Amino acid sequence: MTTLSSSAQNTTTRAILTGTDRRHRSPRKKSSVFLFIVMVGLLAYFLLPVFWLVVASTKTTGDLFTTFGLWFGQASALFENIAATLTYENGVYVRWLLNTVVYSGVSAVGATLLCAMGGYGFSKFKFGFSRVMFAVVVGAIMVPTTALAIPTYLLFSRVGIVDTPLAVIIPSLVSPFGLYLMRVYADDAVPDSLIEAARIDGAGETRIFFTIALRLLAPGLVTVFLFTLVGTWNNYFLPLIMINSSELYPITVGLAAWSSQTTGGGGGSSGSMISLVITGSFLCIIPLIAVFLMLQRYWQSGLAAGSVKQ
Repeated sequence: MTTLSSSAQNTTTRAILTGTDRRHRSPRKKSSVFLFIVMVGLLAYFLLPVFWLVVASTKTTGDLFTTFGLWFGQASALFENIAATLTYENGVYVRWLLNTVVYSGVSAVGATLLCAMGGYGFSKFKFGFSRVMFAVVVGAIMVPTTALAIPTYLLFSRVGIVDTPLAVIIPSLVSPFGLYLMRVYADDAVPDSLIEAARIDGAGETRIFFTIALRLLAPGLVTVFLFTLVGTWNNYFLPLIMINSSELYPITVGLAAWSSQTTGGGGGSSGSMISLVITGSFLCIIPLIAVFLMLQRYWQSGLAAGSVKQ
């Protein structure tokens, strides 16, 4: 009887503990399911337009208006659309794409270097009004770039560099957010003791920055580079008001010019222009995806920098 009573008590205790454990785990499961649904929704929100763009690029002009929008067309139509896009108007799309690569590449490299130098300087050197100057930089982040486009145009028109690549590249070199990011990253990524040791060994400030600091700032540099590259690549308003010659257009302004020719309707020349715009939009995102995939390992390596205290 004692053995049976003890067994019954153990069974009752396990049942109570199991019920308690279920009550504790139930909210967690509900929370996990809710977060999973939210993440799937966000993933669909961001990827669905890209998926539609890929699907639409595989369709002929007629299929765009007659078939289901979220399913692929013919593979041959994709290659025909690509060939038509690249050869239209003597290959002007290729020229626009090369212009975009130059504008974005030069701007991204220049802005990254300037932000690294400025952020490192604010982080490791103390000088007069440094706090005030950095507050101005932080305040400049809140100013929309479109608000500065017209004043910049008026200034550049007086200098005489409107309708030149410099009119797009020079404003893109200024990145208050990138400078702020590099200053914050340099605070943790570059130890003051390492800089002092290099100074004791006789290294100058320029050598310390280029041989030591830049290597430690690599993940932050990649982040600023990607932000600036994507921002310049997708910039539309600044090149629109700065560039008048069609051969100097970036891809955004060029596709907008093509899109303006699609005055509605699914047939005729306007219908063919719709296919060109869709396929051109699909082609222009491929370089950005490739750059991100190549640089993500450098970017991810610094996401947790400073999260563990030494």
